[in-house]
Amino acid sequence: MAASCHRFPSLRLNSGDPRATPRVAKSIRCKGKKSFLTVSAGSGVGSLRRAEEELHPESPVESLLDSVKWDDKGLAVAIAQNVDTGAILMQGFANREALSTTISSRKATFYSRSRSSLWTKGETSMNFINVHDVFLDCDRDSIIYLGKPDGPTCHTGSETCYFSSALDQLKLSEDNKDRLALTTLYSLESTIAQRKAEMRSDEKPSWTKRLFLDKKLLCSKIREEADELCRTLEDNEDRSRTASEMADVLYHSLVLLSSKGVKMEEVFEVLRKRFEKSGIEEKSSRKSGNKEAK
Repeated sequence: MAASCHRFPSLRLNSGDPRATPRVAKSIRCKGKKSFLTVSAGSGVGSLRRAEEELHPESPVESLLDSVKWDDKGLAVAIAQNVDTGAILMQGFANREALSTTISSRKATFYSRSRSSLWTKGETSMNFINVHDVFLDCDRDSIIYLGKPDGPTCHTGSETCYFSSALDQLKLSEDNKDRLALTTLYSLESTIAQRKAEMRSDEKPSWTKRLFLDKKLLCSKIREEADELCRTLEDNEDRSRTASEMADVLYHSLVLLSSKGVKMEEVFEVLRKRFEKSGIEEKSSRKSGNKEAK
């Protein structure tokens, strides 16, 4: 039977002293417990508060919110990051309520300084950012919402709000184009996609274009590079050789993915879903699924 607590406050006076001020004593009785927790009248408010905290400890969420170093306006920088690509999607501000709402709803929620109110990303566009985890930095004064966006994050329709390279602009070139702030892997994927789009041009085909045009060549290169990667282990070759061969495997594999219209983000999503599952169990579930499909 769960404990049920009742508080019995009372006002007591010091006897025989006209200068005495009232002192509050409070007894807390909980069913299922053998004894009363009583704070003496002279203990003060601090002791009473500590006694109550022992019976009613602060929730983990409240403790987390208390640990954030909110600025003098009660805000902290909140950054949304794609859990699969690592791309920085957007930056805003959060207060206690916004962070609490994000944790409970798992939708990235911010505080609008211009409207002085909470807002959830996607509440009008339906392009929500589904939060998988929340991180605080070492100083606990900035927040990362690590999540998966349902669609473009930027109001311009761009995948992220970051697509203007300062270094490109400093080159003062008239043909500067917007480009997303991509990591190395996704920059390579983007370049491969560009080569695919240029396949119909009359220019001399690049190696990437040749691979797109010749499936047998592409598959033979993937098998060849995978074998060379394995040989770095079998022949105990140095680490730099292993990194080089893995780069070749990644490049040729990305060309194959692009030819099939599959993005690396989809591959990472599959991998993420396997994190909580045994590799042996996952393999078995795939085999049983294939049998059912047949």
